[in-house]
Amino acid sequence: MLKLFKFTFLKKILVKKDNTSDKDLKTIIKNGAFLVDLRTIGEFAQGHVPGSINIPLNELGRNLNLFKNKKNIVVCCFSGNRSGFAKDILEKKGFKNVINGGAWEEIYRLVNK
Repeated sequence: MLKLFKFTFLKKILVKKDNTSDKDLKTIIKNGAFLVDLRTIGEFAQGHVPGSINIPLNELGRNLNLFKNKKNIVVCCFSGNRSGFAKDILEKKGFKNVINGGAWEEIYRLVNK
């Protein structure tokens, strides 16, 4: 139990989620944001947010065309680190509407409240 607590605590410290409030993030997602999970195919298969699509971080560059003309883009991963990196990449490629949603499990809980 202590290990789980330590892991959860460390995960919250290390997550690089944007400053978007949970309420705003939930609204953006419910209004049809392009929700992208950057974990590996295997991680995604173990669980994901319904409606999200899986584009592993190492395949992001090959799939930039999927992001065009999206009103809002929310990226997530296991902890928020990969999604933070992906947000930087997407913004450097000219996408201005990208939100680092952080950990996919947090988004899952948020949209299922």
